[in-house]
Amino acid sequence: MPLFEAIRLALAQLRVQKLKSFFTLLGVTISVMFLIAVVSIVEGMGTYVEQDFAAKFLGVNTFNLRRYPDFNTDVTPQEWREWQRRPLLKRADAEAVRDALPPEATWAMHDITRAMGSSEFQSSGPLMIAHAVTPDYFNIKDLVIARGRAFTAIDNTLGSPVVVIGEEVASHFFPNLDPVGRQFRVRGYPFTVIGVLEKQGSVFGQSLDRQVIAPYESHMSTITGRANLYGVVVQAPNAASLADAQETVREVMRRRHGLRPAQKDDFSFETSESALQTWQGIKRFLVLAGIFLPAIGLVVGAIVIMNIMLVAVAERTREIGIRKSLGARRRDILAQFLVESATLSMVGAAIGVGLGIALSQGIAAVSPLPATVALWSVIVAVLIGAGVGIIAGAYPASRASRLDPIYAMRHE
Repeated sequence: MPLFEAIRLALAQLRVQKLKSFFTLLGVTISVMFLIAVVSIVEGMGTYVEQDFAAKFLGVNTFNLRRYPDFNTDVTPQEWREWQRRPLLKRADAEAVRDALPPEATWAMHDITRAMGSSEFQSSGPLMIAHAVTPDYFNIKDLVIARGRAFTAIDNTLGSPVVVIGEEVASHFFPNLDPVGRQFRVRGYPFTVIGVLEKQGSVFGQSLDRQVIAPYESHMSTITGRANLYGVVVQAPNAASLADAQETVREVMRRRHGLRPAQKDDFSFETSESALQTWQGIKRFLVLAGIFLPAIGLVVGAIVIMNIMLVAVAERTREIGIRKSLGARRRDILAQFLVESATLSMVGAAIGVGLGIALSQGIAAVSPLPATVALWSVIVAVLIGAGVGIIAGAYPASRASRLDPIYAMRHE
């Protein structure tokens, strides 16, 4: 029997026996739906983490010199104690790094803490993230000023009490007002607002619009703790020179800390790749889980399809006998039932793909979870549908192809 004729017969069976077809396809449809939905959400989270998270927290072609890494999991108590014994990062360390870097590289000192703010319009508000930085921090982190301006190297040298605030800070402490030029206090220290950052949204529930940034030489470094640094941010001119810049900084820090060749670094570098290593492991696990768990439903769906095909063979025994008596070969009968079984399963998979995409987009619409439909997951779902149909139909098709034509024609 020609391929398209077998497909046509399978689709005709779907139309004629709607209820039976519904239950036949249910297992495959539900399994594929959840496969597409889970993979779409995981892929969406991956895009979100790798693009938004890495870009906003770490920057492009950038690494952070830290006492110990910010992003870490599975840290043993011994490792944590070792980190706590590491020397603090000092301003002199940052200046030594600056002197060693090539002219085309950009750097910034960075200290950070959480603090309360106030203005003449609001005496209290949400806890903010307060940064004491040198001016190039804005360029390295690609922070865009929506109103006003960023502070300059002269502002930093003079220790000017100026501050750039986030959109959420501006709307809370200066409701329906332009905050530029107005006074704002951080832990009681007065600052003049000179700029408002463009709205950035949030990452993993942490608002990036609830921050204030002031010159390192201002009172802000007193608020954050002038004795040591949170870190030094270094941006290479391109991806190719990033590793060279890291090695340059490593040599400087090892020399300053008096480390011998056999000793490990007592400081850490943090890049987007290192920060995302943990996420990559989680992502692989979630994708595997998203494929494995629906597989249980596919087994059930395959059993249902096999049973339905066995019933179809029993119902069409006389038809099989007539076809064989007219010259149909065993492989023709085998191919007919395999194609019908695969067609049934693929129809269920196609419906599951559509429902899975709708489900993932619905979840993305009503929750903070992003969703990105991965083309490979659609291809895998269709192939799974065909594979389940072929495997489930193999025994019924083989049984049909082995029927004796005389017995089959006498069957009622």
